[in-house]
Amino acid sequence: MTETTHTPTSPSRKAIRVEQDGPVLHVRLNPWGQDDVLGVAVLDELLHLLDDLHERPDIRILTLSSLGTDFCLGADRHEYQAALTVDPTGAALRRIADKAHRLCQALETTHAVTIARLHGRVVGAGLALASFCDLRAGADTCRFRMPEVGIGLPPAWGGAMGRLVSEAGAARIRELMLTCDVFDAATAQRIGLLHKSAPLDRLDEVVAAWTRPLVRRSPEALLLTKRMLAGYARADRTADASLLDSHLLTAHISHHRDPAGAR
Repeated sequence: MTETTHTPTSPSRKAIRVEQDGPVLHVRLNPWGQDDVLGVAVLDELLHLLDDLHERPDIRILTLSSLGTDFCLGADRHEYQAALTVDPTGAALRRIADKAHRLCQALETTHAVTIARLHGRVVGAGLALASFCDLRAGADTCRFRMPEVGIGLPPAWGGAMGRLVSEAGAARIRELMLTCDVFDAATAQRIGLLHKSAPLDRLDEVVAAWTRPLVRRSPEALLLTKRMLAGYARADRTADASLLDSHLLTAHISHHRDPAGAR
């Protein structure tokens, strides 16, 4: 297994850690002492990596996990407020939110089969990010939450509402978004947000049980199937207004100037 690193602004702080094992690329979120959140450095590094994959047909599978205590606690609320303070017009904040949308679209459309390996808490933007992966496995101790309404924000990160609805159904997502209830791995699996759950110490076995047969499949058949599935999923989102999410989020935060942020 070889390790490659996409270096963010500070070389001592790597937003993601990347290891290649043949046709499988293991991508791990790599928080460095702060909360396990999706800051700009993470968005930039993941976007850069997914863009590079266009020239890497040898990469057949991408697994996404985290080296942190939790998979992800959501978007970086402090960066949102800082961006608005520096640029009260909201343009800087919209650029951050647009990056989230571009990242989710890149995950959905990349040729590689994407697998989310989830542990700990999976909150807000973290759940949104995972929902755009093709397959999702979680530890049976995972806890999920969509907290946006509870902190006075619209669920407008990455265009995820349409994706979540197409994956789990409007009725269940409506309930979980409006109530902001914490739900467990069993519930996530029952409604389709997880495909598999297992004890944490067996989670890698679950992921390996997917990757082993996938690497033997025809690359052309996998890619065509992925694009057909994405087409059907997007057909369910014909009125998808997710391109407006960054404007909606910026307008709301600008109006309220609430330091609680978008966790």
